Amino acid sequence: MLPTPESSPTVEPTRPKPSPERSHGWQRMLDPRILGRILALMLIFTFFALTVRGGSFYQPRNLESLLRQSAVYATAALGMTMIIIAGGIDLSIGSVIALAVVVSAWVLNLPQGASAGPAGRTLGDYWIQDWPVLLPWLAALAGVGVATLAGLMNGILCVGLRIAPFVVTLGTMMIYRGLAKIIAQERPIYPPGDSWLSRLMDPTLTSASPHRWMLLPPGVWLLLFAAVLAAIMLRYTRLGRHIYAVGSNAETARLCGVGVGRTQIIVYTLGGLFGGLAGLMEFSWIGGVGIPTTATGYELSIIAAVVIGGGSLSGGEGSVLGSLIGALIITVLSMGGQQMGWPRPVQEMAIGAILIAAVALDYWQRRWRLKE
Repeated sequence: MLPTPESSPTVEPTRPKPSPERSHGWQRMLDPRILGRILALMLIFTFFALTVRGGSFYQPRNLESLLRQSAVYATAALGMTMIIIAGGIDLSIGSVIALAVVVSAWVLNLPQGASAGPAGRTLGDYWIQDWPVLLPWLAALAGVGVATLAGLMNGILCVGLRIAPFVVTLGTMMIYRGLAKIIAQERPIYPPGDSWLSRLMDPTLTSASPHRWMLLPPGVWLLLFAAVLAAIMLRYTRLGRHIYAVGSNAETARLCGVGVGRTQIIVYTLGGLFGGLAGLMEFSWIGGVGIPTTATGYELSIIAAVVIGGGSLSGGEGSVLGSLIGALIITVLSMGGQQMGWPRPVQEMAIGAILIAAVALDYWQRRWRLKE
């Protein structure tokens, strides 16, 4: 006998849980996963604050140095967060940063290699005397633009060739690194003079600093501004919803009308854009020199920052706040280990252990939620 409508149980449709970036601000801050990362950061910082001799680890200048060191990782991690949420990965980000550094230095160095113009004035004279403010902006635009194009190429290759992003970006990692070396002719580029671009990461807690009134280095403010924009995009825009949908289940997203290929190309392009911004910070951090071998190995630390911050390599999970915390955890471990005299391999082992612990914790939390 079939049940009558009156006797049939009412089944409420299940509602998907809100993504970390789409939930309300306080809910996101009180998310156990975010709270766990904040607690881990506090414990690691407290450990070094108590063990580093002289109590110098928690001094203002050391804290500012910590923010400056983490800015490059954190900025690149913003783009990597979107890529990983969408179910991809980018192993070329370190080479993209190096390419942005070299291109920016090359543009700043144009006056030295300029050919002679009329009346005995060189092209460099026009750049420096007539438009002295323009050149650093052109250098920054060129560096970020080339990095964005590199990210776009990654997306086109991944979507067009339908090859695993791991393989594609492993190949472009070597291509972009080789291109940076060709542009620099396999030696550092030393731009003439001093510009705001080379002072982007200068400390502010010194009496001679022109940025003392800003309280934080300009590069750190740039990171915070970019992080707010990235969080707003993931939380409030259609593109943000599409990124989470593609990472959760690409086929379902396609059936719902989401342009999966277009979304993937966009996230890789944004990854290149944020990599270019990180390249400007790296250029300033290494003293305003275009070194083609810089940022070697950064891709592992950047990916680790996203994963430690709660990003899932299977896609569909991650947040800007978590990635920023992950970048800080890596920087605190590295900086604290240096001040305690740990060898570099020991620092890498500590970061690897934290990475494994974060992934294992996420796995067990996911299983616990499924059982509920």
